[in-house]
Amino acid sequence: MIIGLILAAVQAAAAASLPPPRAPMAAVRVAFDRDGVTSVRADGFADHDTGRSISADDPVRVASVSKLVVAIAVLRLVEQHRLDLDADVSTVLGWRLRNPAFPDAPITLRLLLSHRSSLTDTVDYVLPLDADMRSVLAEPRAWDAAHAPGTWFHYTNFNFPVVAAVMERVTGERFDRLMARLVLRPLRLDACYQWASCSPAARARAVVQYREGVATKDTPAMIAACPVTPARDGTCDLAQWRAGANGAIFAPQGGLRISARGLATIGRLLLGRGTADGVRLLRPATFVLLERPLWIAAPGNGESEDGFYCRYGLAVAYLATPGCQDDPFGDGRQRLGHAGEAYGLRSGLWIDPARGTGVAYFATDVAGETGFTATEQALAHDTRP
Repeated sequence: MIIGLILAAVQAAAAASLPPPRAPMAAVRVAFDRDGVTSVRADGFADHDTGRSISADDPVRVASVSKLVVAIAVLRLVEQHRLDLDADVSTVLGWRLRNPAFPDAPITLRLLLSHRSSLTDTVDYVLPLDADMRSVLAEPRAWDAAHAPGTWFHYTNFNFPVVAAVMERVTGERFDRLMARLVLRPLRLDACYQWASCSPAARARAVVQYREGVATKDTPAMIAACPVTPARDGTCDLAQWRAGANGAIFAPQGGLRISARGLATIGRLLLGRGTADGVRLLRPATFVLLERPLWIAAPGNGESEDGFYCRYGLAVAYLATPGCQDDPFGDGRQRLGHAGEAYGLRSGLWIDPARGTGVAYFATDVAGETGFTATEQALAHDTRP
């Protein structure tokens, strides 16, 4: 059983004097190559309260892996000449977006997607439905006053609500529906950002997330309630959405609900350099943009979070960097993809372009270690006996 193997790996990594760590509530691993899925492992509970077992087809909130899927959609709009990675996003937003400490430095999509915009998460990026994101971003404390845009890497979730607002403004479409049109539906994925645009079948199979045995996200009661953060008066009327007014509504930074098998389809799109199952979403020349790191850790140019991030591009992380702690596979091979962590979940989507292989995985109720946890390292490897 995969959880038994993971627990053994976790226990081996733990200090002998500490109590045995909790096994994940659920763990799923899907390996794939360019042609399809090559192996599936799933164990544990999608919903412990009901006793529903996990499967590779059950959608889960995959946390920051969501950012990589947003980047694919942005690049589709770039191909359509509707967006420019290096243009001042203020032009599209219709209002001036600036770090108050550097008022002459424009903020671009390239900077936002690569976490070099100088935005920070010192203000709350989980905004209520009726929030005015412009007023939140006008607060000086939302910004890094010590580093100009383009000069410093600081991983910041708030970059992606801004990206979503730009996408909404240029298309006039609600972000969750736009993501469905640009990425999810063409790949025939029953997936969504938040739950508003997911099918009833997907909502019924939702994976409940846990931390220390307590449900944190996506219980049936939570899904039946407001699919987004309610308005400040507690109401939940999505009709009040206005394009670009609040790009945080559908959680572009981490709110994608997708199965591990669906995530593997995204991985095969990456292995196919923009094409999967005969569907082309990106031209090979555009896909090249996802292969190029825009930031490489060096003294004085950013925060690597103790070696977790050492190379980063357009919402893409790169493994493995000499001298860093960014190799959960432990084999030194170069990979690209993204990790995710939130509400007790750990997730990952990683491809090895040279070998033409990849893996998508997640586990719920994972202990809050820093860096790549022992659970992630066990899932990254092929855990078959």
